[in-house]
Amino acid sequence: MNDVSGLTLPQIEAFLKATGLPYEIWPCDDSLADTAAFCAHYKVPPENSVNAILVRSKTAPEEMALCMVPATHRLDVNKVVRKRLGAKKASFTPPEDTRAITGMEIGGVTPIGLPPGLRVWVEATVMNLDYIILGGGNRTSKLKVSPAIFGMLPDCDIVEELAKPA
Repeated sequence: MNDVSGLTLPQIEAFLKATGLPYEIWPCDDSLADTAAFCAHYKVPPENSVNAILVRSKTAPEEMALCMVPATHRLDVNKVVRKRLGAKKASFTPPEDTRAITGMEIGGVTPIGLPPGLRVWVEATVMNLDYIILGGGNRTSKLKVSPAIFGMLPDCDIVEELAKPA
């Protein structure tokens, strides 16, 4: 592994080390952090790139979850997410709110190191992959990890049909 210290938030790297799972931290050009540009430039299959999408209920009390979905899929916000949130309506959280809630920029949001109580829901098909690429907590790094990482996260559920192929 190359020396990539300083590319991720310290708590993210500490968590990765503590899991005992193999991982790689990849540097990423900030202008290429968004999924399509990242996959094309760094030659990563889109099915291995997992997007982090923060969703919330539109009615009180506000409920939220960070949904982890392969780049080849579309999140089912109107049915699966809405029902799991127990809401009449659900929506994507705007980038500025995502930043305020997670402390991370869009294009770099990761399920590691989230505020306590923020749930993580993972599209079940992700668990069948050999490896996945996640945001590194910022737009200048990505994480190559095993999907087994999700079993080590607090408040994380694997959800069947959370997303459908695009």
